[in-house]
Amino acid sequence: MRRLKSLDMVPEGKKVRVRYVYGGWGLIRRLYALGFIPGEIVQVIKSSFGPIVVYVRGTRIALGRGVARKIIVEEVE
Repeated sequence: MRRLKSLDMVPEGKKVRVRYVYGGWGLIRRLYALGFIPGEIVQVIKSSFGPIVVYVRGTRIALGRGVARKIIVEEVE
């Protein structure tokens, strides 16, 4: 089994697959609308300082670290 971690722990340049999102219904709905649905591939563009910038479904999105911690991912080969 692959090791799961939160999106805020992924280094820059890595591609990961969303496993699940946890939080309140409003947050989950918002993240699903942005493309963070289970099975979707996400690439981390910037995670060094401040918000985390990711590429998902052809769109660049900036997420706060608190929100990124609620997105659980696994590494993609």
